[in-house]
Amino acid sequence: MTWLETLRTGINGVRSHRLRSALTVVGILIGIAAVILTVGLGEGAQAQVGSEITALGSNLLSITPGSTTSSAGIREALGTASTLTMSDATALSSPVVAPDIKAVAPVSSSSEELTAGSNTWTTTVQGSTTTWLTVHGRTTAQGRFIDTQDVTDHTAITVLGATTASELFRGIDPVGQTVDVNGVPLTVVGVLTSTGASSSSSTTNPDDTAVIPITTGAERIFGGTTRDSLSSIVVQARSSTDLTAAYQEADHLLLQLHGITTPADADFTITSEQSLLSTATSVDRTLTILLGGVAGIALLVGGIGVMNIMLVSVTERIREIGLRKALGATPGVIRRQFLVEASVLGLIGGALGVLLGVIGALVLPSAIGDPITISALAMVGALVVALAIGIAFGVYPASRAAHLAPIDALRNE
Repeated sequence: MTWLETLRTGINGVRSHRLRSALTVVGILIGIAAVILTVGLGEGAQAQVGSEITALGSNLLSITPGSTTSSAGIREALGTASTLTMSDATALSSPVVAPDIKAVAPVSSSSEELTAGSNTWTTTVQGSTTTWLTVHGRTTAQGRFIDTQDVTDHTAITVLGATTASELFRGIDPVGQTVDVNGVPLTVVGVLTSTGASSSSSTTNPDDTAVIPITTGAERIFGGTTRDSLSSIVVQARSSTDLTAAYQEADHLLLQLHGITTPADADFTITSEQSLLSTATSVDRTLTILLGGVAGIALLVGGIGVMNIMLVSVTERIREIGLRKALGATPGVIRRQFLVEASVLGLIGGALGVLLGVIGALVLPSAIGDPITISALAMVGALVVALAIGIAFGVYPASRAAHLAPIDALRNE
């Protein structure tokens, strides 16, 4: 019996019990589709987080206020005090004490409601200096950015992110228009070029922001804060390879300026965008593995279904097996026939599972709001896994059929 004849016989065996074969295929189909979607969801999340963090800059350090120790000796929570000042930012800008730091941008920020005509939008308003644009590697798509004179004169102006501008002005040229923040009218002088970030949160979407002169923010927008206090200091290293050196320089200098001798008592926190990316990627990878494990269980259940159906098929066809052996069929031919049937079931389930997974990847992102990435490698791998499941769970039934004694098989009722 040739391989072609074996294949034809195996397909006919599957077709002869359509309903039973269909139910078996469904088990593999669900497992394969689940694997494709969970892996695609994990890869999509990693890509999204990576693009958003990369948009912030790969050679940046973010310095934020840390915890302080009260007069009673109690260690307070992170961010309970404004421990960063403009003098800290000025000191970090010195190439003498921090040669690996290229630029420094002091930031004073708050979440505020912006109003333009009948439109309102809540976003993060950032008070900073001219270096903000350089540090973040941003450009203006329209108009200009704030300059040194704006900071000196406390000018009532703002530069909007692409998302903020579109929400407030919806088809109208924002440049020259007025935005009201806390009762203070600000003239829009520019719009930042979009980074292409897709996050809907203003805290993680770099396109959803409004930048104003830091002096204007301290004096007229951010009520209750001292003019010298900062929400954060963004430091740009000369290159990504100098990031570690820049970190050490900033840490050492700030400890000296704040009179802290023990690093564990630091009243500031320094984080890098690379560390955020590594952490986020690690979390996404862990979730992908967990979800993939659940989908793998579904595949295991589907494989057990294949074995169960093949065992039933062997039991039903004992007389046929005995007749084939009496006519000269070897155990190898019998084993091959049942393995082909199991493989066909696995392959059909895999193909339909890939199709369902691709359809799900096209439909689900709009429903759940998260991207799903499907690669050709994942689809090919799914087909291979489905075929392997059919073969692996068909080995025992096929071997059982191959070892049946012809006389006993022919006597079976």
